Amino acid sequence: MKSQTIKAIALGLILSLFCSSMFSQEREILPKGLSETEKNIISNFTFRNSRITPPPSGAVRAMAEWEEVEYLVVSWDNGFSGILRQIVAAAVNECKVLITTQNENSVANYLTSGGVDLTNVSFLNAPANSIWIRDYAGNTIYSNDVGERALVDWIYNRPRPDDDVMPTAQANMLNIPLYVTDSGTNDLVNTGGNYMSDGLGNAFSSSLVLNENEAGNPYGVTVKTEAQIDEIMENYMGIDNYIKMDALPYDVIHHIDMHMKLLDEETILVSKYPDGVADGPQIEANIQYVLDNHQSAFGTPYDIKWIDAPPSTSGNHPDNGGSYRTYSNSLIINKTILVPTYRPEVDAPALAYYQELMPGYNIVGIDVDNNGENLISLLGAIHCITHTIGVEEPLLIVHQPIDEANANSSVVVEAMIKHISGVEEAKVLWREEGSTMFNEASMSNTGGDSWTANLNTASNDVEYYIWAEANSGKSLTRPMVAPEGYWTMDVGTVLSVNEWSNNHISAPYPNPTRGEVSFDLDNIPGPISISIANVLGQRLLQKNIENGYGTITLDLKSSWTGTLFVTFTGQFGTVSKKIVKL
Repeated sequence: MKSQTIKAIALGLILSLFCSSMFSQEREILPKGLSETEKNIISNFTFRNSRITPPPSGAVRAMAEWEEVEYLVVSWDNGFSGILRQIVAAAVNECKVLITTQNENSVANYLTSGGVDLTNVSFLNAPANSIWIRDYAGNTIYSNDVGERALVDWIYNRPRPDDDVMPTAQANMLNIPLYVTDSGTNDLVNTGGNYMSDGLGNAFSSSLVLNENEAGNPYGVTVKTEAQIDEIMENYMGIDNYIKMDALPYDVIHHIDMHMKLLDEETILVSKYPDGVADGPQIEANIQYVLDNHQSAFGTPYDIKWIDAPPSTSGNHPDNGGSYRTYSNSLIINKTILVPTYRPEVDAPALAYYQELMPGYNIVGIDVDNNGENLISLLGAIHCITHTIGVEEPLLIVHQPIDEANANSSVVVEAMIKHISGVEEAKVLWREEGSTMFNEASMSNTGGDSWTANLNTASNDVEYYIWAEANSGKSLTRPMVAPEGYWTMDVGTVLSVNEWSNNHISAPYPNPTRGEVSFDLDNIPGPISISIANVLGQRLLQKNIENGYGTITLDLKSSWTGTLFVTFTGQFGTVSKKIVKL
């Protein structure tokens, strides 16, 4: 008993010293990972709560990386005031900015002296432990896709009490409902830097989320299987496909935002290393795993874009002493993208590549590798020190860009468009490459949230975007930067009918499947016959559809197991797709 009392007193002294250093006006600069002090106290820190906080009562949807933002949130740290001022300066032109600080006057004066307009800036007077707000701030969700906005707060995997409760203070200030996974069997440990959502039920993490909730975890949370973690993410976040990849050997914090970035529903920007260097082999293996086992929300393979991870000035990567430099750790704030930078000779091609991938966006580079504010040496960059809160009533426009079409053909442009007040009108605005004026094609509602329009191509490439207006009067374009940015349809490529149809009948999803399987059909003329057969050639199902665009879902009987072949036959010829029925 005496030894336990001494241990408790010692622990109290450690916590007191630890907290006093962090709560002082010039707080200790904490790394993104654990400090030495934190390593000593983590096993005695209380991460769980005894008060049960249930998940939302209905279906929810997690906000995507690129969706419309109402608030940028940051935690002010004087050690990185220059970086933070650049972030705020760019953000105030796009959204409101909420800064957590207990020194409002000094921060406001510093921003003003740097030419920052404070009209869109608000301050939250609350203590904080660290700058790494991506990991501990709440994540935006919407009921029924576009309904009530709320925040979800997971257990932060650091013994930083002020950081961990900051989402509550933000939610109270902004009057936003908050759901917290800190009690009962829903006590999930997770961090925002190790999470990325496509806004349509798919999300990515490293295996860290499994390790931190397994037996022997230092947080005192209940032991969970992967299936139980998936269930929590589905109940609280609406994530029904939670993709987890092996942790990287040289990324010591194992957060995916240090090496990958979702740019849209099917495009992933990924850090690339020289052959065999640092985390390059494991990253390549992880991406291959994703391509082999998962598909985008459109039922197509993810489109992987590689961007070089820059070495140090001496040429070193993380496997020989270099910091974990990355360009994928960026932030999309409406029409602006903030990208971490290092030195001009490596930054210039990276920023140009961003502009190529995201035409029309304002690309802003921010140095995170300078002597005065070397953020990257603490294992984080721009995405790590920022977080966003989505708009209150989003106008959701989901469209899979049409990459190519035959010349002199009719192309169906389809989109899912949704708003809580309903959709009043939608259009496709398009022009032939070289033209300055956009034409308008009205979209028709084909049922539910589906809208379509027909475009007649000639022989030139087509540039287009989608505009929609809700019954409330809110309007939005996709891409959000249109008309400065748009999608380009490659017109005139002559494809054989089978090549063309293979490009316009998606891969099956989910695959493997236990019940249903879906295909996205894109601009296929004429009626289509669809059949399902087993490996013995026995026909199990036959049906006909009148047109070839939109999503078709096939119900598979429980007795149909093993490898099945779905065959599409029409004016284009015959195309077969293989599925595995569990």
